[in-house]
Amino acid sequence: MRNSLTKVASLALLAGALIVPAVPASATTTTAAHTAKVADDPFAVFKINLKASKTAKAGGHIKYSLTATNTGPYSADAWFVGGQFPKGVDLRKIRYSAPKGTICALDGRALYCSVPYVLEKDDWVRLVFDAKLKKNAKGAQKATLGVITYDVQQGMWDQEKGTWSLAQEELERLGIPEHGYAKSATTRIVR
Repeated sequence: MRNSLTKVASLALLAGALIVPAVPASATTTTAAHTAKVADDPFAVFKINLKASKTAKAGGHIKYSLTATNTGPYSADAWFVGGQFPKGVDLRKIRYSAPKGTICALDGRALYCSVPYVLEKDDWVRLVFDAKLKKNAKGAQKATLGVITYDVQQGMWDQEKGTWSLAQEELERLGIPEHGYAKSATTRIVR
C-alpha cells in the first residue's frame, strides 16, 4: 500500500507540474521529497510511559504499568498494546487490567492486546500487567512494551460486532504500514 500511495503522490505532483508550468523544476523536486516524507509519516504517533517493579523474587511477580498517549496528528483506530516479556516470565500466567472489552493473545514470547476503541489525538490508555516469574528466574529480566499502530483509513472498528474488522495478521499481510513505539524496563531478580 505504501508503494501505491507514493505512486499516487508522484502522479499528483506530475499533474501539478503540467498544470502550473511557471513553477521551477527545483521546486517540484523539493515538493516531491516533502510529499514522499509526508506519505511515510505515521497517522498516529504514541508517547509511551512504562513503569515496572525494580526488584522481584524468583517465583514472584513483576508489575508493569503502560500508559500510551496518541500525540497525533490523527486518531488511531488500528493499534495494539503489549510487547515482549522477559524470558523468566511464565507467559501463561500474565494477568492484565485494561479497559472493558480488551482482548489479549500470545504471539511467541509477546503478548498483544486489542483495546476496543479509537484513540483520538491526546487520548491515552493504560494497561497494567502482572507477570508471574518462573521459580528459576535469575539476573536482570528485561521487557519491551508499547504500541503497534497501523496506517489505515478510518472505519477499522466494526461497531456492530464490537471488534476490529481486520486482524493484526491480515493488516501485515496486506502491507499496511505499521509503526512501533516502545520502552524497555528491567527488573532485577533478588533471592
